[in-house]
Amino acid sequence: MKSRIPISTLPDSYSAMPGRCVGIILQALCLATLLLFPEPVCVASDRPNILLMMVDDLGFSDFGCYGSEIRTPNVDALAAGGIRMSQFYNTAKCHSSRICLLTGKYTFQAGNEAMDQALTAGEVMKANGYATSMTGKWHLRQQPTDRGFERYWGHLSGATNYFVGDNTFRLNGEPWSDFGKDFYTTDANVDYAIQFIDEAITEKKPFFHYIAFNAPHYPLQAKRQDIEKYRGVYSDGWDAVRHDRYEKQLKLGIINSRFKLSERPDYIPAWEELTADERRWEEDRMEVFAAMVDCVDQNIGRLVAHLKSRGVFDNTLILLVSDNGACPFERTRGREFQPWDHRSYWCYDVGWAHVGNTPFRWYKQNQHEGGVSSPLIAHWPDGLTAAKGSVSDQPGHLIDLLATCVDAADAEYPSEYGGIRTTPIQGKSLLPLLKGQQREPHEWLYFQFANNRALRRGDWKVVSAAGGRWELYNLAEDRTELNDRSTEMPWLTKELADLWFQVAEQTDGLPQNFRKPVGDSLMTFPASSMTARKAGPGKADVNSTPGRSTGKREGKKGKNKD
Repeated sequence: MKSRIPISTLPDSYSAMPGRCVGIILQALCLATLLLFPEPVCVASDRPNILLMMVDDLGFSDFGCYGSEIRTPNVDALAAGGIRMSQFYNTAKCHSSRICLLTGKYTFQAGNEAMDQALTAGEVMKANGYATSMTGKWHLRQQPTDRGFERYWGHLSGATNYFVGDNTFRLNGEPWSDFGKDFYTTDANVDYAIQFIDEAITEKKPFFHYIAFNAPHYPLQAKRQDIEKYRGVYSDGWDAVRHDRYEKQLKLGIINSRFKLSERPDYIPAWEELTADERRWEEDRMEVFAAMVDCVDQNIGRLVAHLKSRGVFDNTLILLVSDNGACPFERTRGREFQPWDHRSYWCYDVGWAHVGNTPFRWYKQNQHEGGVSSPLIAHWPDGLTAAKGSVSDQPGHLIDLLATCVDAADAEYPSEYGGIRTTPIQGKSLLPLLKGQQREPHEWLYFQFANNRALRRGDWKVVSAAGGRWELYNLAEDRTELNDRSTEMPWLTKELADLWFQVAEQTDGLPQNFRKPVGDSLMTFPASSMTARKAGPGKADVNSTPGRSTGKREGKKGKNKD
């Protein structure tokens, strides 16, 4: 790493200069700076600012620049001026993806929700002189202000009511309940992001800000004017929309033409088989989902415009990802209320989740490509030398983001923190991709949630759904996982499966109850997943009002949460 000379340290030759002369020169420099830059600017360092954004339950194809019909011009503009990754992975689950993003380690390797075996990005970047702040969904133990984030506004729960919030909202560690009549969570995330970033600029410090949007996670609640934009857009049904997304992905270079579109499974009815009322209901809820993504895009555009107005946009590294694939679970209640009414609690079902994960199979929680594939958009005008608008097919994972931030900031990962020696992170920097270079690949990438598991080594991937038998795919030829090679190549299947168990035990430290042998049968999508469920720990209550919600947490170490 290039060492930086602290501002207080001057080369020896300066000591021979008369003090008065030095003072005159410094005064002149200060005056020139004030004349040229009337607004506060981050002059303390040439290190980049870092803006890390995560959306929730957004499928691989739900941004326009990844194939969607949803209007996301601001996200698309970041992609056009930056790079996209077509083989970027998450963990297929909300809380575990946040752990990987924040710590650069796998879920249990980091200590699961307590993250007590790792440092967070907030702690690392704060130790390197950054102003650290966060807005949005936490969904982990303690609070962000306990883990290195100097400023925080958001909710500790795993989901929230978009219009009236819940009782887990915090501002800098203290309860917050200032929900006005025009409150909408997605907007407030960016309102406070702007405030915290402005504070860092005023302090002349580089900022590290992490936004964890709750959207478009259920409940599907959106502003009426945003929903109106999508009236009639989904009247042709999920098969037509999915086909159109796939065709757009081919044109965008997100998907290679050798990867065939996976078919609609039998448990999803053809659009024509639905009654008129059923089709209208399905259209309604997809329109709301689209409106929520649209609102995220509007707010990203608002934040980008603010960074430009403060003169810091060009030297801000922006990273945008999703925490898992689209969610197939039907948990709707309060259907009698319109989705702009806080009493509503709509969810969409597996039919639209299948669209969200185009062109892949399976969903959130599963370790097939539909569950673990995420968009990744990286944008950094001052640091990007790769071709603008390019698409990288090099694999990456959420564990790589902390290493990327440290690398881009020319920072150091502390060898000791709070008097305790730290252990190295698992991730590898993505910075070479931003430079248009090949980076050192991972020896393997490991995946696990509950009894869903997978491991990728090179182009080969083994995967097991819900404890079912191992499947084997060559992702260079078959990214959509249509041609299972496990019976053709049992030796390779066993070798990679054995490696999964080795990594699970020795690297991740996965508890024994999640390392049981797989079954002999191929699992299909469980019917129970399509039934309505009650809101679990950390979920917002349908009738949530300030001071009353279902925001309690189970908090048992080693327990995966739904």
